[in-house]
Amino acid sequence: MNEQDSMSTSTSTSTSTSASTAAAPPTILCVDDEPNILSSLRRLFRPHGYRVLTADGGAAGLALLESETVDLVISDMRMPHMDGAQFLAQVRQRWPGTIRLLLTGYADIQSILDAINQGEIYRYVTKPWDENDIVLVVRHALERRALEQEKRRLEALTASQNVELQALNASLEAKVATRTQQLKQSHDEVQAANERLKATFVTTIKVFSNLIEMRGGKLAGHARRVAELARKLAQALGLEGQEARDVFIAALLKDIGKLSLSDDVLELPASAWTGEQLAAFRKHPLRAEQLLMALDELRAVSVILRSQLERFDGGGFPDGLVGLAIPMGARILALASDYDGLQIGAMVQRSLRADEARTLIYDSIGKRYDPAVVAAFRSIMEETEPPARDLTVLSGQLEPGMVLSRDLISRDGLMLLAAEHVLTARVIAQLLDFEGKNGGRLSIRVYAPVKDA
Repeated sequence: MNEQDSMSTSTSTSTSTSASTAAAPPTILCVDDEPNILSSLRRLFRPHGYRVLTADGGAAGLALLESETVDLVISDMRMPHMDGAQFLAQVRQRWPGTIRLLLTGYADIQSILDAINQGEIYRYVTKPWDENDIVLVVRHALERRALEQEKRRLEALTASQNVELQALNASLEAKVATRTQQLKQSHDEVQAANERLKATFVTTIKVFSNLIEMRGGKLAGHARRVAELARKLAQALGLEGQEARDVFIAALLKDIGKLSLSDDVLELPASAWTGEQLAAFRKHPLRAEQLLMALDELRAVSVILRSQLERFDGGGFPDGLVGLAIPMGARILALASDYDGLQIGAMVQRSLRADEARTLIYDSIGKRYDPAVVAAFRSIMEETEPPARDLTVLSGQLEPGMVLSRDLISRDGLMLLAAEHVLTARVIAQLLDFEGKNGGRLSIRVYAPVKDA
């Protein structure tokens, strides 16, 4: 670490000490044997409020980690004495809570795979990097780390409170007279905990939503896409304020009742389920309602989730509601969920193109879906439909210039490339090599230009 970094570290430490109420900024460690790269990264991240440390090699980086608390490490791949994969593998082993990013300037898929397998990196970034892209990658990585830490904190708090309540209930009948004050104190603590939970309401919702997506597979990103479409539909139908927010939150939590379902059920499309699997699936809206009914803030959301499988013609579950008797939020959620589910292969044997999914929805107007919601959906599609269509292709059909329409996810849930990535000949060659070494085909979705008739 150079003198300028030492002065920055000292200043940051004294500032946090004098202002105890101010949250410490996230700390980033950049490791590279090229001073100009380190200078560029320092200039890029400091304006965003991060505390930036630098090291000119793996050994120096490990020494810094022993004395500093670091939230995220960005390491170059090609360095003397210790390459990026070896360095990040040691970071993973000794500081597993530190997020790891790989910076690579050459097309060596084996080196990247080594970093993924040994260092379990979050993402890799190629040189020369796009400044906006690398800033977004770091921001999203730190936000995810904060959510995971908050999840662990809430779980520990809940476990601690459960132990206290169990101990209290075990001796309550025998010690009513002497434990009255303790019971009141316990009640006050629970009330205070509820107030703290309200203060972290949005964070908690995101944690619940991410619990489903952590199971990987087709569900990755599903809830976020459904929530965004549901939000647009609610706006188009004139819902405002709390009503619109309830629809958005219900979409984020739409699959919370599926936590008890097996991975086999979640991986199969609905059309391939057995009668027993279908019966288990139809119970998930009731489970979702039961999970949320104790939270006053989510009472309206639980009502929406209960009715998400109802049909406009009365043939749905669990109550067989008809038409306008179905809550508006549930009518919106049903369409938004099915539209994305059809495209990810969650409902039928194959993943449908966007235009095919829209056709099925239009054909079900007045049966599965509310005509008013379908009309709003049609208007949104006509306004926002891109001049390209969504296709599933094999790696051998890829051509330079094609654009990914969705995140490219490996079979074990690792994101290889983000949506909107423009494919080059080099990237296509890397994907072919990846398939060859891992023994399985990737599901690749791209935008292909609409050809003139």
